[in-house]
Amino acid sequence: MEPRRRLLTAASDQLRSAGVASPEHDAAELLAHVLGSERSRLVLVDEVADDVAEAYAVLVARRAAREPLQHLTGVAWFRHVELRVGPGVFVPRPETELLAGWAIEQASALESPVVLDLCTGSGAIAKSIADEVPSAQVHAVELDEQALDWAARNLAGTGVDLRHGDLATAFDDLVGQVDVIACNPPYIPLDAWESVAVEARDHDPHLALFSGDDGLDAMRVLEERAALLLRPGGVVGAEHADAQGELAPAVFERTRRWTDVRDHRDLAGRARFVTARLAR
Repeated sequence: MEPRRRLLTAASDQLRSAGVASPEHDAAELLAHVLGSERSRLVLVDEVADDVAEAYAVLVARRAAREPLQHLTGVAWFRHVELRVGPGVFVPRPETELLAGWAIEQASALESPVVLDLCTGSGAIAKSIADEVPSAQVHAVELDEQALDWAARNLAGTGVDLRHGDLATAFDDLVGQVDVIACNPPYIPLDAWESVAVEARDHDPHLALFSGDDGLDAMRVLEERAALLLRPGGVVGAEHADAQGELAPAVFERTRRWTDVRDHRDLAGRARFVTARLAR
């Protein structure tokens, strides 16, 4: 048997030395995972069986090699929903919950809203909207086939219409009928490769990360497609890099198709997503 405190301390030290951003949190999450418990209940555990400690050591070593925590546990939480994630799908980030919350707020103000989640990835935004706005007709699209498989697992039984396709051409049958569009597109410039966190760069699909020389190629495609899909007065929201707080809104402003173009900051005060309303 191994004392729980000693295991956690050693694991935290190992992860910290490896450059993991949240060593104590990740060490605790991994221990809870191998115990089949929750992090909040670890205080009830005094000692850990040797075989469990060995399994824990393997996972800690993989996390120290910068394999994403969510790949090791197989689960990511997003707002109020649980998502299955793993190799081949972008792991949803907490900051994207703000974009999802905006879309939920917009949809909740309507009677039977038609909502699209473009570049759905794991299905995080679509699943959250379906969970929190039961009256919404939610549609989602994903181009990458591996990510599509994960989205299909996560959206099974939710009523979300999931399709395989490109945001540039998807949903011809919904032209002019959509109330709300949410999108977490790729937005990292190609030359920013070295600045990307190892967990994302080495494990997230590059299709979900990089988008041209300035990172805004997908945003420009989104602007064109949203203008076609939305009804007059409909709204679109899209996440972007914190350095794109002026550039992303400019994509919408320069076309003169939009009103109420504004940028939103995350809880750390960083520019995070842009929203716009299609002119009537």
